[in-house]
Amino acid sequence: MNQKIRVGINGYGNLGKGVEFALKQNNDMELVAIFSRRDPESVETLDPSVKVLHISEAEKYKDEIDVMILCGGSATDLPEQGPNFAKLFNTIDSFDTHAKIPEYYAVMDEAAKSGNKTSIISVGWDPGMFSINRLLGEAILPEGETYTFWGKGLSQGHSDAIRRVEGVKAGVQYTIPIEEAVNRVRNGENPELSTREKHLRECFVVAEEGADKEKIENEIKTMPNYFADYDTIVNFISEEELKKNHSKMVHGGFVIRSGITGNKTNQIVEYSLKLDSNPEFTSSILVTYARAAYKMNKEGQYGAKTVFDVPAGHLSPKSPEQLRKELL
Repeated sequence: MNQKIRVGINGYGNLGKGVEFALKQNNDMELVAIFSRRDPESVETLDPSVKVLHISEAEKYKDEIDVMILCGGSATDLPEQGPNFAKLFNTIDSFDTHAKIPEYYAVMDEAAKSGNKTSIISVGWDPGMFSINRLLGEAILPEGETYTFWGKGLSQGHSDAIRRVEGVKAGVQYTIPIEEAVNRVRNGENPELSTREKHLRECFVVAEEGADKEKIENEIKTMPNYFADYDTIVNFISEEELKKNHSKMVHGGFVIRSGITGNKTNQIVEYSLKLDSNPEFTSSILVTYARAAYKMNKEGQYGAKTVFDVPAGHLSPKSPEQLRKELL
């Protein structure tokens, strides 16, 4: 590819910073600008020379940016921002509220098609990389069960949901696999496991002064799509303790397909991740799929797409000839 892919970043939290890092490792891309709801003067970027603009300026750059990477949260940011940006830009996002992906896809599909744009949604490691491995496992081993375990690790989406609860000043959430369930799956028992039997969710919350902690705890534990289906522990701690003990963003998990082939032969396939930085890894995936969105748009593939719709070769900066020679 002779011409560099011109990329914009919308949102400059942990994910946005990770995207800026990742773009520096991809020589076929260049960062045009970062857009934020904050005062641009208050945003300190990794590279001081990068242009920072208010989000209201984004439309002016629709002809200067090939792909806009949306780094907002799934709870409230992406449902509003996604369709607006998809009309103007090819976009990538990490929308991760699994239960709402079908309706989000429909809205993004309509918006992207209205401007002949390509929007790849729900990109990350789950949904994303884990989704692909679930698909492969089911396709290759049709007789069997698929199990997904997350953690132990800090979940960005769930932590973001906690922080939006009234009375919460700050907070994080850890997803913890239940070891007994994991061992049964790896032993090939193919157990029937409820959501509650597979994971525990533990929250560490800093409450605003005078806030009703009992109300906060109840709202967290009953939150649909996030905590209602799990055993959830809510710990109230000080801001100092949060910064000291819960500032790292480690995560990981695994997808296991346990199936049978031939004459009742057991086969187990496992894909796992161990991440020192959840947002940095997710950002690297977003940047990889930005390349694919650019290529697919050039091919006239408009509308919303998911990781299932993207040819693997489109993710690489290498030519098809190189891929066949070096990786096949």
